Amino acid sequence: MDATGKGRFISLEGGEGAGKSTQVLLLCERLREAGRTVVQTREPGGTPGAESIRNLLVTGDGDKWDPMTEALLHFAARRNHVETLIRPALDAGQWVVSDRFSDSTMAYQGYAQGLGRDVVMELGQLAIDGFKPDLTIILDIPAGEGLARVDQRHSTVDAAKVEDRYERMGKAFHATLRDAFLDIAKREPERCAVVDARARPNDVGEAIWKEVSGRFAKELRVAA
Repeated sequence: MDATGKGRFISLEGGEGAGKSTQVLLLCERLREAGRTVVQTREPGGTPGAESIRNLLVTGDGDKWDPMTEALLHFAARRNHVETLIRPALDAGQWVVSDRFSDSTMAYQGYAQGLGRDVVMELGQLAIDGFKPDLTIILDIPAGEGLARVDQRHSTVDAAKVEDRYERMGKAFHATLRDAFLDIAKREPERCAVVDARARPNDVGEAIWKEVSGRFAKELRVAA
């Protein structure tokens, strides 16, 4: 926790197949080993209400929502997530690690679906008062490599359980996403760190831990 007694909020971002879910698990383990109480969560989702909205977003046809409707659904889920889970956990001194947060809406709807940065920023201000993570790790991987990983993963999963609406939007869409996340990181270097996601999971995890432990050296040293 910081000097105010609040916890820290870390998000992991990146395109499909970047390995976010795996790295969230690894990071939570490292933080617990360092003595932190950790809440692991995801977006869209993380709370019962937000998980209900998740199903509307990650399944079905790619064009079933226009970009504004889609962004509004994401922010409706996010507001519930922030108000009922994230902020209370941080106020209690817990650390929160989320698989995606508002940068995904910026990348997917703001950039790749053409809604625009200003619109997404305004929605974020209205819905969650511009609330952002203390640190965002962006896992970077070329679109083709990420989608190949996704195809391999889906080959072992029941097709009825696959949440692949975004993954089916095409390689050009996903190439735009990669550029979007890198541009977000370039615009906010004080908050964002880019990590190469092409390496082995444990090596990627070490690179993430280097960023996290460097950013929060004082808190983690006290907890060790």
